[in-house]
Amino acid sequence: MAQQNFGVIGLAVMGENLALNVESRGFSVSVFNRTYAKTEEFMAKRAQGKNIIATQTLQEFVESLERPRRILVMVQAGKPVDAVIQQLKPMLDPEDMIIDGGNSLYEDTERRTKELEATGLGFVGMGISGGEEGALNGASLMPGGTQTAYGKLEPILTKIAAQVDDGPCVTFIGPGGAGHYVKMVHNGIEYGDMQLIAEAYDLLKNVAGLNGEQLHEVFAEWNTTDELNSFLIEITANIFKFTDPDTKQPLVEVIMDSAGQKGTGRWTVVSALDMGVSIPTITAAVNARIMSSYKDERIKASSVLSGPSAKYEGDPKELVGKIRDALYCSKICSYAQGMALLSAASKSFNYELALSEIARIWKGGCIIRAGFLDKIKKAFNDDAKLPNLLLAPEFKQTILDRQVAWREVLATASTLGIAVPAFSASLDYFDSYRRDRLPQNLTQAQRDYFGAHTYERTDKPRGEFFHTEWTQASKDSIQTGSTD
Repeated sequence: MAQQNFGVIGLAVMGENLALNVESRGFSVSVFNRTYAKTEEFMAKRAQGKNIIATQTLQEFVESLERPRRILVMVQAGKPVDAVIQQLKPMLDPEDMIIDGGNSLYEDTERRTKELEATGLGFVGMGISGGEEGALNGASLMPGGTQTAYGKLEPILTKIAAQVDDGPCVTFIGPGGAGHYVKMVHNGIEYGDMQLIAEAYDLLKNVAGLNGEQLHEVFAEWNTTDELNSFLIEITANIFKFTDPDTKQPLVEVIMDSAGQKGTGRWTVVSALDMGVSIPTITAAVNARIMSSYKDERIKASSVLSGPSAKYEGDPKELVGKIRDALYCSKICSYAQGMALLSAASKSFNYELALSEIARIWKGGCIIRAGFLDKIKKAFNDDAKLPNLLLAPEFKQTILDRQVAWREVLATASTLGIAVPAFSASLDYFDSYRRDRLPQNLTQAQRDYFGAHTYERTDKPRGEFFHTEWTQASKDSIQTGSTD
């Protein structure tokens, strides 16, 4: 029997769709699932007539593959991945490759890469974005590991990735856990994007007074613009077209306002804190999901905690335009934070990330795909060492031109008691980044006062540190009658 080109372990929806994607591009596939009944169901319902074979045991699965074997593992992140790897290792030969396509923590991927490469096996930690549809028809793929291992997978990966005007949405990301790190930050940006859109919806509905049909029209129109054209804006417009058959209301209005999360947003925040990178929009988005989970508490609080009673008196149509501008400015800040984190991680972990290439492979397939990623790609092509997207000429000018509208939207939200944590965090990020002097001089004085942590002076070279005996200085000041 001819051996298959590619193997997939794990037949949940993503695994099934990736197996079908690979087969549709002209490669033969073997599949294995821990529960064979699931394999049988897949073969009967989706794989009939396709160049896919089912295997009942892991040994049979391994023996069905041509060498060097290329095995994609699509199981739950964490211990299940380690368990599959430990089962596979004794059955594999040198140069065989394991690809972890789940949402694994990059630190786990670093460990697995070192362990497996030391035994002569190849290991690739590959972030995959695009959901079910992307897995089937073309996703954004973020493989990390060794260049050699990637080279053996490239003929398949370039075929199954989403295709855009400047090539397939896949590139070798970098060594070790680089692929999963980039996917983690992708998801952090996704959290920020989704929260910003939710806040725009809140303002459009509860301040501008738009109904479901009007919300659909606004988001559909925004999706035609260069600034906001994106997958998330597109599906948001579509969501407002759905009517609940039971209540006849827009379906979105009968969905519980308690958002879940799988951890990648939180991982992004933790990593940023560890590296000292400011990502307030993404942090606000994670916090907003946590706050939404307090549903029962919020219901009780709403009956005893009152907010402003004012109503919006301006022109709703004009407000819609300002919200669009505020959304775009905030979106720029969210992506700027994500790219700054990638830049810091690249230096810290020696990933040598090409930020322009990362922006390019996010243009298709993935959840955050958006028209303005072309502008981000260009910004980093023009200046590979660009410290922040806010300094790129186009983005700088965009925010300078629209910041008045941005500020007016936040002022309106505050006046009317509408929480916009991600909008606010984005504007705070911009205002903090653009100022040459912040009030943390006082913070340093306080730290030196209570903990002798020292401080630098504005009239001395950076790197020189000073300490003041504040208590004694206060006594001397009192004794001399000084009020300075």
